[in-house]
Amino acid sequence: MARTNAARILDSEGIAYDLIEYAVDPADLAAESVAAKIGLPPEQVFKTLVVRGDRNGVCFAVIPGDEELDLKALARVTGDRGMELVPLKEVQPLTGYIRGGVTVLGARKAYPVYLDETAILHDRIAVSAGQRGLQLLLAPEDYTRATGATVAAISREKSG
Repeated sequence: MARTNAARILDSEGIAYDLIEYAVDPADLAAESVAAKIGLPPEQVFKTLVVRGDRNGVCFAVIPGDEELDLKALARVTGDRGMELVPLKEVQPLTGYIRGGVTVLGARKAYPVYLDETAILHDRIAVSAGQRGLQLLLAPEDYTRATGATVAAISREKSG
């Protein structure tokens, strides 16, 4: 199993983690599907979204796989008036990662990171290791420390 930049960053910080491989279906990159493949509940598998605010620009929002991003809540935390998801075509140029493999660790630029507060309810959370088919499993406190994340209520139940 190849070590990713994200794994190397955790190694350099002395942070313990497990790498979990899974079969990728490019037609289904949903966090719920990844969770089923790695044997974790979706609320423990976090997806990394790239978001842009009208005042403060690009940031990462890391939320549970079974929730959706609450743009208004994120705007309150970032100090923006409005937020929008970055169009898919801009994700790779901004982060260096492709959809389904976006991670904060080793991203092209150190954008601010906002982690949903539900992460702290788990002993360990899964996040992308920076490539499709590979997840990092680590303590939320370690993830927060490694990424400099601000922990806040930024997700909500998926609507209809």
